[in-house]
Amino acid sequence: MTERHSRVLSSGSRDRARLGITGPQRTLGGASQTTADLATRSLVSRGVDASAGLGGVMSIECRMATSSDEVEAVQRLRYEVYVEELGRYSAAADHDRRVLIETEDTSSWLFYGQEGGEVVASTRITWGGGGFSSRQVDQYELQPWLDELPADLLAVGERTAVRASRRGSRAVDEVLAASASVVAEHGLLAVFGCCEPHLLGLYISMGQRPYAKRNINSEEAGYLVPLVGFPLGEEALRGRSRRRGPNALPRCVEQVLTGHTSLVSSSLVDPDVYRHEIRRTLDELHAQRVSAFDGLTDDEVARCLRRSNVIECMSGDRVVRQGGTARNIFVVLAGTLEVRHHGQLVGVLGPGDVFGEMAFLLEQARTYDVDAAIESRVLSLSEGSLRKMIADDPVVAAKLLLNISKMLCSRLIKTDPSGPR
Repeated sequence: MTERHSRVLSSGSRDRARLGITGPQRTLGGASQTTADLATRSLVSRGVDASAGLGGVMSIECRMATSSDEVEAVQRLRYEVYVEELGRYSAAADHDRRVLIETEDTSSWLFYGQEGGEVVASTRITWGGGGFSSRQVDQYELQPWLDELPADLLAVGERTAVRASRRGSRAVDEVLAASASVVAEHGLLAVFGCCEPHLLGLYISMGQRPYAKRNINSEEAGYLVPLVGFPLGEEALRGRSRRRGPNALPRCVEQVLTGHTSLVSSSLVDPDVYRHEIRRTLDELHAQRVSAFDGLTDDEVARCLRRSNVIECMSGDRVVRQGGTARNIFVVLAGTLEVRHHGQLVGVLGPGDVFGEMAFLLEQARTYDVDAAIESRVLSLSEGSLRKMIADDPVVAAKLLLNISKMLCSRLIKTDPSGPR
């Protein structure tokens, strides 16, 4: 850390605009996320309303942590959010001191916001110029980027935390702006991170892009989709590759732009092609069973698929974790997934099946683990988009939810054929 970064950092909107970063969107929770932008929104995964920090004026002082006391205060907040609230990273935490310490802390920039002397929000950015950890290189699939680009153009943003009492305020926005000024000062051109599947539509709409060939499947972190943001646009990377001509984009950037990744998003491909592919897959199953889009016209299907995503799952990927707080609904497009309750196999899902609907309908935590038994493809429908459809497009929402209810009933009948009808 340089001495000049120990000062109080400004939170001007100019830095955010330069990086394509906006204020916090709808929800805030906790997870490993992306760029200064995506990182500071990782707490969106909890589903807490945080639309633009509207509640009252508060004085947030944002700094880069440089003293041991500052660093420990950040690690203590991280412990409260990730370990106590989300049940993550318990093995790595110091439970006696109630801090979550990671090796990356010593070589990263830790930003925090405090109010009345209390740390209320924080995030971490690891700069490639200072070196990435082996965990980061593996988890974010950074080696192809490091092979082609100078490390000092790259960064990883993750481990954002927001105190529960400050969710819905501008705390995250202020910390974000502070970190953005340093991202801009160091000329970073690609910032990596990840998000949970139900947040993909949000982050893609903010300019983030999927880039990895596989998703992150970690017992501690959960199931996450790697994303990358280009603070100054992808054209700023033209001519930077060690392996290509002076006017060429790096191959790793081209692959992001051409969609050679583990994810297909309705926001990044031709909407008609996307809708046709999903409709064709489900229509092939129509004669065998009820499907999620039975009785819907092409236009109605298109409205259901807005901000949806198709996720490519590798064998062993845990797509849904028991106790998880996300409430998006999944439709199996290809492959086989296994449903487990406390480790015991209780069901098998195949093409056309729906899962995750109980958490959505009952507004409760996930009750089962769902793992990909083989390579599989699933359609992810976000909770936010579905609830907006219920409010704004109730006829189409009713058709979709009726089909899902029929599929749930059919599954229950198969489980207990002698039960009441």
